[in-house]
Amino acid sequence: MPIRTNRGRAAVYRRLWGFPLRSPRHLAGTIVFLAILVTALGIVLPKVMGKPATATPGAPAATSSAAPTTGVAAPVPSTETLPTRLSSPLLTPTSAPPSPEAVNVAKQWATAWVNHPAGISNADWLNGMRALTTDEFLPVMSTVDPANIPATRVTGEPTVQSSFTSSVKVIVPTDGPKLSITVVNTGAGWRVSDYDQAS
Repeated sequence: MPIRTNRGRAAVYRRLWGFPLRSPRHLAGTIVFLAILVTALGIVLPKVMGKPATATPGAPAATSSAAPTTGVAAPVPSTETLPTRLSSPLLTPTSAPPSPEAVNVAKQWATAWVNHPAGISNADWLNGMRALTTDEFLPVMSTVDPANIPATRVTGEPTVQSSFTSSVKVIVPTDGPKLSITVVNTGAGWRVSDYDQAS
């Protein structure tokens, strides 16, 4: 069995590989050093190796006459520009007479919104509005504490503030603030997608 001494190549290798395991401080220092080394190599190597040449826009593609012909035609770059995603201006919503169903949904939703007896949980309160609310707006409503709602009843008939083919904004008066309720046509019926305090 060979005797290990403090001399020789093997001893040097043992000291190098054993350095990170001597203490937690050595291990942390080695990890930091390796992270810096990898980052530096990731920055320096692409610069040293050189990036592949990129063709400038509008410049003709370089062709090589020495390239072997394989019988397959090379793709010819198209010179026509592709249309941008928004090639035409956005269409403004088309106004339309208010849908009685949308106004009715807004009134039912407001009636459920003000219905929060003392001690009601958010889940029970939300169940009263679930069928009248869009799926996207339900998570927002789940963050509302019913105890903080300053209204207890609807005090009048809803009035339409604006009406389009796919959405209607309705003002509903309560004994607290007036509600500005946005109702949208989801394809499965009219549903509330937003509400705010009316000015």
